[in-house]
Amino acid sequence: MLLRRRATSKTALGIVALLAPALLCTEAATALTAGPGSPVAAPAVVSSLTWQGCGGDIPADVECATLKVPLDHRRPGGEKIEVSLSRIKAADPGKRRGVLLFNPGGPSTSGLFYPLALSGYLPRSVKDRYDLIGFDPRGVGASSPLACGTTDAGERKTYRPYTRARFAEDVAWARDIAERCRDRSGRTLPYINTRNTARDMDVIREALGERRISYFGLSYGTYLGSVYMELFPNRADRFVLDSAVDPQRVWRGMAQSWAVQAEASFDRWTEWTARHAARYGLGDTPAEVEKVFRDIVARADREPLDLGGTSFNGAEVREYIRWEISHPSLAARTLGLLRDAAAGKPVPTFPTFVPTDNELASYTAVMCGDARWPTDPAVYRADARRDSARYPLYGDSVSNIFPCAFWDRPAEAATRIDNRVPALIVQNEWDPQTPLATALGLRRALKGSRIVTVDEGEGHGVYLRGISACADDAATEYLTTGRLPAGDVTCAATGSSAAGSRSTVPDSARLFSGRPSADS
Repeated sequence: MLLRRRATSKTALGIVALLAPALLCTEAATALTAGPGSPVAAPAVVSSLTWQGCGGDIPADVECATLKVPLDHRRPGGEKIEVSLSRIKAADPGKRRGVLLFNPGGPSTSGLFYPLALSGYLPRSVKDRYDLIGFDPRGVGASSPLACGTTDAGERKTYRPYTRARFAEDVAWARDIAERCRDRSGRTLPYINTRNTARDMDVIREALGERRISYFGLSYGTYLGSVYMELFPNRADRFVLDSAVDPQRVWRGMAQSWAVQAEASFDRWTEWTARHAARYGLGDTPAEVEKVFRDIVARADREPLDLGGTSFNGAEVREYIRWEISHPSLAARTLGLLRDAAAGKPVPTFPTFVPTDNELASYTAVMCGDARWPTDPAVYRADARRDSARYPLYGDSVSNIFPCAFWDRPAEAATRIDNRVPALIVQNEWDPQTPLATALGLRRALKGSRIVTVDEGEGHGVYLRGISACADDAATEYLTTGRLPAGDVTCAATGSSAAGSRSTVPDSARLFSGRPSADS
């Protein structure tokens, strides 16, 4: 679903290009990991980071710097790459506890200005206690970016609906992407993975002069945070993991979990839409609503729909609705517009966003570098055929062939997450991207954690989104006092989730996708 590039807050994103002249390089030592939970410090002296203004229209209280880290952390004296950082200092130095790092999801999503995007929403009690630290993960954005040399929007669509007639074409596409990435970035490609990004975080910690770090990770960021906790358990302070990845499903299993969740969410949405038939006119029963949808998909498969000048085939209609159904009123409105388009009526332009070459390259590098994937195309064909019947909304796309089938073998084995480091997981019941089942998987792996589940919570992301005051309070309490709930907690959905509307928090998080954001 790296089909569309996210539209995000103008303040938060679209400003990375302004940084290049404003970033200063500083040498830092690294930390190696002999094994999970066994950090070994490199024998180098860490120099201080040099901070300065970020330039452009970035507020003066946001500072920027760059840090050099080893390309291969197993060889700390070897080649270096750069990681770009931002900082907003703690609002009350007298209450300052330390640093709070952020990752907004992805992989391939820039996190450099995520603290800036959140600063208007974070409680004062959090901003008083922490320097807010943003960074672009290695290979992403302003941090030694990867490239694969793609130029066409079509070749950057990573999840492709399976058809028997086009499978050979999809196999050729997957092989071509793998070869082009290898040709353009082969020297650095093996080292762009979550384990090395977690090691970079520890270099950041050391360069900042901190004994421990706190962290907020959303979506993919929950996996990055859990890997850091596994590699550096004594250096993890207060970790909040929002909308969680199951480490045992990294990564093909995570993608396939979307198809399972989509079916349950679709059924829930058709029931909601039928209850609001007077407003939307899409059917008085869930079956009638589903028939409208299926008829539109079939029509778009025969002849793509014109949506304000943008062409949508049936698979693209399925994908669009899959994203929308966690916001019921929005999905109902969208289906009405799709029905108008199928009838030949003029409709507004539907937002479509094409990922950049760097987004494709860094995304694929992490997907393929973190875990081994099947190498036989026949496995993908069989799985896609099976899942297209089991999960007709999206099963064929997430089980189809992927460039990882032709990727070089990962440089390291996947990290096994199994520890008792404290953390707080927050999770919506009806999250389309990280289903509740995957959050429970992370809860089992992080035995010292607690999970706050938002009953009837919808959408991807919980904290600061107006979904549950109870969940927000639990996360803020943990960040400010370090107190975890005595046990796992279930909170009621309030506000935007209960109403089926969208969050207003700037959202640059994206788990394997480029769907337009909540505030687009």
